[in-house]
Amino acid sequence: MSHTAHIRSHRKPRRSASTIAMRAGVAGGVLSTLAVAGASGAAHAAEPVTQTLELPTLTADLAAQVAQSADVTQQAAASYELQAERDAAAAQAAKQAETDLAEAEKKAEEEKKKKEAEEAERKEAAERASRNAERATLSASVDNGSSDNSSDNSGSSVGSSSSTASGSAAAVVSFVQSQVGDAYVSGGTGPNSWDCSGLVQAAFKSVGVDLPRVSQAQSTAGTQVGLGNLQPGDILYWGGAGSAYHVGVYVGDGMFVGAQNSSTGVVKAPLSYDPPSGAVRVL
Repeated sequence: MSHTAHIRSHRKPRRSASTIAMRAGVAGGVLSTLAVAGASGAAHAAEPVTQTLELPTLTADLAAQVAQSADVTQQAAASYELQAERDAAAAQAAKQAETDLAEAEKKAEEEKKKKEAEEAERKEAAERASRNAERATLSASVDNGSSDNSSDNSGSSVGSSSSTASGSAAAVVSFVQSQVGDAYVSGGTGPNSWDCSGLVQAAFKSVGVDLPRVSQAQSTAGTQVGLGNLQPGDILYWGGAGSAYHVGVYVGDGMFVGAQNSSTGVVKAPLSYDPPSGAVRVL
């Protein structure tokens, strides 16, 4: 046996490959951990990262298309604006045309009414002049004694037995005499224009007596009396009883009042001026 056999060697024993590999793996793991930690710390210290999108690069063709589209849009907008202006102008023109037309129609209507009023005034003046002339003629006739008894168209005697009215008859006489000089208008019932039966009806209505409206009916409204026995307030008629075409009121003294025609209007005249056919007494 060697005397060094029990002396322990002072050399370090060789490490096995597995030990070295294990240590290398541990070291690698530590380094990896440190690297991750460092990266994490840097991430917390830096600004947050945002995602960005890369826009496509404008090429010459795309830019031209965009410009063309903008031009088309601008032209369309200009066209719409022009059309809107035209529409507004057309609407304004139409409104003005309506206003002008209404004004023209109004002026035409006013002119028409003015001409009608002037024509009516001329006609009224002519009728007034005719009535004045007729009254002058009648007055001359009365002055010459034309109120004496005369014969009617059939030859019957026309006279008056009473010239004094009283009561309701006097009121009827007063009413018709107050209308002398008024105009004659077919269908007229007053207060300033009359036809023959309209005047007679209104005169009797003033004393509360309702007569028919037309001369035919008025000629049979009362008791028939002879023309030689007339009293003021009696209704005179021309034509047949029940078919008379004209009526008036006897007012005494051989005179009557009647709405004769458009030329004379309401007149007071002697019986000889237009001899009646008959008479009826209502009052």
